[in-house]
This record gives sequence, structure tokens and C-alpha cells, in this order.
Amino acid sequence: MEIPIRNYAHLGDAIWEVIVRKYTFDKNFDTKQLHNATTKRVNAKYQSDLFRFIESMLTVEEAEYARRARNLSVPIGRRSIQAEYRIATAFEALIGYWYINDKKRYEEMKNLLIPKIEEIIE
Repeated sequence: MEIPIRNYAHLGDAIWEVIVRKYTFDKNFDTKQLHNATTKRVNAKYQSDLFRFIESMLTVEEAEYARRARNLSVPIGRRSIQAEYRIATAFEALIGYWYINDKKRYEEMKNLLIPKIEEIIE
């Protein structure tokens, strides 16, 4: 049974939030700082920026998978936000896919993305 891309995106969104929360947890922020640091990194704009950062590193298969994820229908009306949301969905789908199917690639990409979290926090 093939798992729908939307399911991988759903899982990838949660996994990305855990990655960010774990990073901010280690910083010993107060509650407000934890919330602000997390919400700045777990949103469509930030995730679409991260997708653009990793896009050139994707394999042909991953790029095709991301393309399919971007083409999913999204519940956002305005075009500019919709474009960001679609790219963020591709990012989330890849995170979820790697997490389930390719732990080595997941760890590799996670290690590339964590410094991006640090850039804004520091």
C-alpha cells in the first residue's frame, strides 16, 4: 500500500516542529521565548525558505516527490500565500518521507537544516 503524500506532509510538519522545539528546549529559554522561537520556524514562509535552501541538494526522485507534494490542493485563498504553502507542503512531505523511509537521508538533511534554525535564534 502506497502512503499518500499528504500523510507524509502531515507527519513531516510534526517532525519539523519537534526538531525546532528540541533545539529551543536546549537553549533554556523562558516560555515566551520558546513560543516565539518555535512559531518563527514552524510556519509556511519559513518552511518554504528552507525548501529553497535544500532544493538543489535533492535527488531526481526527491525533486519529483516534492513536485507532486507542491501540486496538492491547499486550503488557502490568496495566491501569494498559496504558493508559499505549497512549497512548505513539499518540505514537510520530504521530511516525513525521509523519516519513515530513509533515516540516513533524514539525519543528513536534519543536520543541514539545524544551522538554519540557529541563524535566526542567535
